[in-house]
Amino acid sequence: MAVDIPFKDLFPPLEIDSEKDMKRWKHLFQVLNEPEPKIGQTPRTEVWRKNKSVLWHYPVKQKKYGIPLFFVYSLFNKPYILDFAPKASVIEGLTNRGFDVYLLDWGTPGYEDKNIGLDTYIEKYLRTAVKRAIRHSGAEEITVVGYCLGGTIASIYASIAEEPIKNLIVATVPIDFTEFAGPDKWMEGFRKGDINIDRLIDVYGNIPSTYVEAMFRAVSSPIYFSNYTTLLHRAHEAKYVDKWRRMNKWTTDQVPFAGEAFRQLANNLFKENKLVKGELMMGNKHVDLKNIKSNLLVISSSNDNLVPESQSLPIMDLVSSEDKTYKLVEAGHVSLALTGLFAAVVNEWASTRSNPL
Repeated sequence: MAVDIPFKDLFPPLEIDSEKDMKRWKHLFQVLNEPEPKIGQTPRTEVWRKNKSVLWHYPVKQKKYGIPLFFVYSLFNKPYILDFAPKASVIEGLTNRGFDVYLLDWGTPGYEDKNIGLDTYIEKYLRTAVKRAIRHSGAEEITVVGYCLGGTIASIYASIAEEPIKNLIVATVPIDFTEFAGPDKWMEGFRKGDINIDRLIDVYGNIPSTYVEAMFRAVSSPIYFSNYTTLLHRAHEAKYVDKWRRMNKWTTDQVPFAGEAFRQLANNLFKENKLVKGELMMGNKHVDLKNIKSNLLVISSSNDNLVPESQSLPIMDLVSSEDKTYKLVEAGHVSLALTGLFAAVVNEWASTRSNPL
């Protein structure tokens, strides 16, 4: 007897491509078991080292500009996102275009580094590294490039720097913390004192890397988790898998955050927003963004889920630079660095401001 199945026309027959599925699962198994991909492949040499931090030089193939680029990255993550893979590297893209490039790698702080504050990082590490880069390059001036929190640090440094900074470039940079990318309850907890960062640091010394990863997972969910779902469907695509493995390594390769530096970051910037208010102190120096007179380029990403445009834009009115450019590009917080767009934007702007040879 024939059986009539209700609503059968609403559900199309399930089509299974067994060969494709077998290939997908085979590659998925390989992805989860293969050694980690090699990162940071652009040739480089060590110029200077202090504690865990290293200043790297990426020599130019055919030098076209007299002013080198000096990269400052975030304290939250490792900087190899800027040298992600061949043909997907910000640093490689700029050295190929004729720029000498330097990068300050902050390193991985240990428990013994818990008392290192932002003022120490800026005055003892960043300032010295910039001096070394200028001396090593033989240049009379330098361009400082800050990405994400590295842009915040670069801006603070530029406001108190005695070194000859010709250009300042900041991308996806948090300056005004009135708006917070994370859950509203987090910011409310910070400002009311319900979340006590001081007690956490007193217990742990540094913010553990697992906490840093959990924070980014919470802020960027569900995007942070959806890439695993996508991998299940695209594990048979070799090009996609290679990119996924590199990205997965970077997003899970967090570093601890030096306790005193995070205390200053959370209380002075997240909570009190002192940088925008002109109330921030670095040691005995008053940080005033009006002191910045360097040529300025600010880059924001329209699809940035970590640093919204409203956090970056205020710097344009806070500096004294006569030559200042604001550029909003169609990208995400990380994809800006991975698509070649960042290197292209920097090259277009800096090429006329870097003493062409």
